[in-house]
Amino acid sequence: MRSRSANRSGIVIRRRVTPAGDIIVTLLTPQGKVKAIARGGVRGQLSSRLNLFHHVGAQLYQTPQADLATVQQAVLEGALPRLAEPERYAFAHLMAELADALFQEGEFSEQAFELFAGALRGISHQADPEWVALVMSYKLLGLAGFIPQTTRCARCGAPGPSHPDPLGGQLLCGACASLPAYPEEGLDFLQNVVRRSVRVSIEEPVPEEQRPALWRALERFVTVQVGGVQSWRQLVPHVGAVPA
Repeated sequence: MRSRSANRSGIVIRRRVTPAGDIIVTLLTPQGKVKAIARGGVRGQLSSRLNLFHHVGAQLYQTPQADLATVQQAVLEGALPRLAEPERYAFAHLMAELADALFQEGEFSEQAFELFAGALRGISHQADPEWVALVMSYKLLGLAGFIPQTTRCARCGAPGPSHPDPLGGQLLCGACASLPAYPEEGLDFLQNVVRRSVRVSIEEPVPEEQRPALWRALERFVTVQVGGVQSWRQLVPHVGAVPA
């Protein structure tokens, strides 16, 4: 008989408290995304352990009739206190929401877990958390199979596009574009970030004044290819509005 109990080590990427005092969490683990409930959790030790971005070891119990597994125990395995800083929390929250949208429950991906954990560590420790979040967002997209078209125009297929696509977040040729071409650094980033190593990309940051356009491209691409991610405007306010 299959055991109804399982031990999972994962990072809390979503947390919600119900009116009854239960905590519903989503964990990203090497075995895939897991959604579970800690009944009465706000009144006990689980409340502080099942915080957003905490790395926990959880004992889960699943019955055939229940939609959610029950968190029976949780042990804190790691935390990054600096993620609570406003300038870092915004990007960590964005990464968590993006990972939640990209990866499905039960979908095994140890690489996704390691990449996301590395993103949180980088946002916590690096002096430029915005750049880390931008690089790692594109890396997570690439891992999930969502890779922007950068070698040909997204509308007509012409080679060598270099202009923003305000509708799809990809690249357009000069004949199809209504916006100026990307500066050299921003264009190079969009063309190569998915295939470059994380280290190389982090060590070659794009100037800050070029980043809003890159965030807009990322937002449009994710919205069209994956679905709405609510954190863009609330938590990355300097990105600004996406052109209509």
